Amino acid sequence: MKLKQTVIATLLAAALAIPLAGCTGDNFAKVEQGRVIAYDEAKGEVTVIHDSAMDAQNPVYDVLPPVVFKLPTDKSETGPLPKAGQRLKLDVKKGAEEIYIFDAVAQKLAHIPLQNVDVQMPVEKNSPLVKDKEFPIIDKEKQTITIYSSRQKMLCTFGLPAEYADYPPSTWSAGDEVRFTYKEEGQMIRFMNISQTDIYKK
Repeated sequence: MKLKQTVIATLLAAALAIPLAGCTGDNFAKVEQGRVIAYDEAKGEVTVIHDSAMDAQNPVYDVLPPVVFKLPTDKSETGPLPKAGQRLKLDVKKGAEEIYIFDAVAQKLAHIPLQNVDVQMPVEKNSPLVKDKEFPIIDKEKQTITIYSSRQKMLCTFGLPAEYADYPPSTWSAGDEVRFTYKEEGQMIRFMNISQTDIYKK
């Protein structure tokens, strides 16, 4: 009985030592998640604002400054290439409608109160209201922006804020949500595009 207990204790100690050994030194890979606000295809560089909540259902993109990482040198470790956009959150709660963006000109986060908001939901991706349409739709004549959020199943039109009238369409687009691992700052070793990956596809 004593020999059996000794063997079990030895095996437990070895099992605990293995993960600890993998977590020390430069061999320990870190995992980050965030939204892509810029992508330089020529350089293979992705600029990301991290998700401080690390919650896929309720992400909070608010970690500044943005970080720049190069895509993995191993192409087999790279998922679909990212789409960039500066829209971080769209909140249409009655009486407190606002859009949350990364202001690429001022290099800061900005909460913009929305005016003349019209919301339709739920709107599925195959709905005639959104199918085969490219968003955002900016109507300079009517001074409106129309956004579709597939995750929220929401079609939203609001007044174009005057101070952002000359900003590019990407300001109102949501960049892809991504997750990546790295050992050295600035260089990914694995890249997953959450927004463009069908985890149920066989």
